[in-house]
Amino acid sequence: MVPKRMSDRPALTVVVECYAGYRGEETPRRFHIGERAFEIERIVDAWLAPDHRYFKVRTRVGELCILRHDVAAGGWELTLLQRPSGH
Repeated sequence: MVPKRMSDRPALTVVVECYAGYRGEETPRRFHIGERAFEIERIVDAWLAPDHRYFKVRTRVGELCILRHDVAAGGWELTLLQRPSGH
């Protein structure tokens, strides 16, 4: 299955609910696009860029997503959404 790459079109703005760990760094736990809520089962990977933090996450229903956090502005964007095969 070929993932839907959001880089070909504008990134989707999302509302992200985070957990702040003992170091105060926020980690996404759930995100919303419109009325739909995505429960994050696990963080697959995370990395830093000069102006953004990225989180590759797996949702409870098996979607693979990349969330980008704009550190300066505080906003979040969905840059990749890959549904599990068969969906």
